[in-house]
Amino acid sequence: MGQRRGGRHRYTADTVGVRAFLRLLPVLLILGGAAYEYLTPSGFAGSPLFSAAPLVAAPFFSLGSTILAGLGSIAAIVAVHLRYTNAFHSDVITEMATVATVCVLACFINRIVRRGDEQLASARQIAEAAQFAVLPEPAGRIGGLAIAARYEAAQAGAFIGGDLYAVQDTPHGVRLVVGDVRGKGMGAVAAVAVVIGAFREAAEQEGSLEAVAQRLERALAREGTRRRGVDDYEGFTTAVLAELPHGLDLVRVLNRGHPDPILLHDDGTLRVLGPDEAALPLGMSELGSWPDRATEAEFPPAATLLLYTDGLSEARDGQGVFYDPAARLTGRIFPGPDALLSALVDEVREHTGGGATDDMALLAVRRP
Repeated sequence: MGQRRGGRHRYTADTVGVRAFLRLLPVLLILGGAAYEYLTPSGFAGSPLFSAAPLVAAPFFSLGSTILAGLGSIAAIVAVHLRYTNAFHSDVITEMATVATVCVLACFINRIVRRGDEQLASARQIAEAAQFAVLPEPAGRIGGLAIAARYEAAQAGAFIGGDLYAVQDTPHGVRLVVGDVRGKGMGAVAAVAVVIGAFREAAEQEGSLEAVAQRLERALAREGTRRRGVDDYEGFTTAVLAELPHGLDLVRVLNRGHPDPILLHDDGTLRVLGPDEAALPLGMSELGSWPDRATEAEFPPAATLLLYTDGLSEARDGQGVFYDPAARLTGRIFPGPDALLSALVDEVREHTGGGATDDMALLAVRRP
């Protein structure tokens, strides 16, 4: 079944260690301040450490925990000064008042940070809902084929992007599109909506992939004309279209400037389905045009068709070496499309050290 995992937070061992240290830091500051005052002569104050405890707690903990850090600091001051006398002199009272004042300020900081976090969470939810609306997750089986999809955002918590995929069962067979819209943000999502909307309509109505591609071209041209008066719209979309006719063991592919799909066989061999002639991406017809020509390849039972965006093929490691999906997948066998995509996501994450710079959309289709 398809599964969306983009934007999921990923914690490394270093991140977990930092979070654990931050949780202990207010307590360590209070203990450090208490030890400093206890071990030094009267007149030496640990107020900087005591004041730091609620300030450190403010951005990372709840309001209650921030108040507790302040009260803990004041309690430590009281406990330490009982070492000298049962009476509190003016310097001790001043120290307690200083820590109390800092604690009040820390509470204000806590509320501001929490309000910002809530607004950010709301924005992320809106972004996620917008992207899910225009890029719904395909069903696990369509037209008798096993389907899996992934959308991996380059940044944790981010959902808005220009990568797209869609699968549709039509009278002409199961048709697919994977594409990458130039740009980011809501403008890219709007273009994604245009491409997917046009694809779903054209996939049902048009008798060939070539005609579907032309419908997408016209839809993007209309979008560009509509937006040119508002901003300098210079968008284009790389895309690959595929068609799996019912009852035939073949696949037709039409590529518009997109990374070539890969056909994986059940014996570990694979074939890169490159076009006979390169073509411009969608939305660039003003620069020139070439007749769209779909290529055909055998698609036998138990074979898997992999379509992806350049977030996979252009993922780099620390030395700038690209991830090569064809080289990495040669000789390997996967039990299903979902396992294939899971392996790719994990390997890209390892290849880049968790530092991917581009979103990645993956779509895999397996014939039973």
